[in-house]
Amino acid sequence: MLIELFTSEGCSSCPPADVLLGQLDRFQPVPTADVIVLSEHVDYWDDIGWKDPYSSRQFSLRQGDYAHRFRLDDSYTPQMVVDGDTQLIGSDERGVIRAIANAAKITKIPVILSAPHLQGTKSLVVHVEVQPTVALAGGKSGQLLLALADGSDQSNVRRGENAGRTLKHVAVVRTLNQVGTVEGNNVFSKDVTVSTENANLQNLKIVVIVQEGTAGRVLGVGSTRFSN
Repeated sequence: MLIELFTSEGCSSCPPADVLLGQLDRFQPVPTADVIVLSEHVDYWDDIGWKDPYSSRQFSLRQGDYAHRFRLDDSYTPQMVVDGDTQLIGSDERGVIRAIANAAKITKIPVILSAPHLQGTKSLVVHVEVQPTVALAGGKSGQLLLALADGSDQSNVRRGENAGRTLKHVAVVRTLNQVGTVEGNNVFSKDVTVSTENANLQNLKIVVIVQEGTAGRVLGVGSTRFSN
């Protein structure tokens, strides 16, 4: 299952959520769930004293789509989204573990990643195989998203609400692209090529998400690692 954390280094409430995300990744607290985490740094805190080096307008827009879906008045940080289907304050450990346990009861589509390798100096190729199950029956389709994330990152924050703090992050998304569509019960099996610009090839996490619509339910997710 997928846990997305919308966070910012400019937000004083976010560091506890960053720590919790790392714990979820490391300790996998729900035995029935294989938790895959992603940290998506938004940019709407960037003009309040500290520009987050990992922030992107793309992640602010993605969070905005979730806010619309969950009928929230506005986006906020820190926010965790579990399988695209539940949202809560990102530092709420009990709440997120409960959400993970509930999400683990839903069968997911198998997503298998294999043979990641570089193509030239700025591209990465990975074989993606998705085998739809009943979750995509009835003519439904799912977007196939591929994220490249740094395994870990660290910043010494000099200004803003977290001035003087050293912040550590896991699975920091550097690129997120739609790379295909899964239709009905048709198998998706192909090599996918994406840019590695801004990503850390020394400790790269590759995640593929099958999701209903722009910010809908996550139907399946898979991940692998690449080390250059």
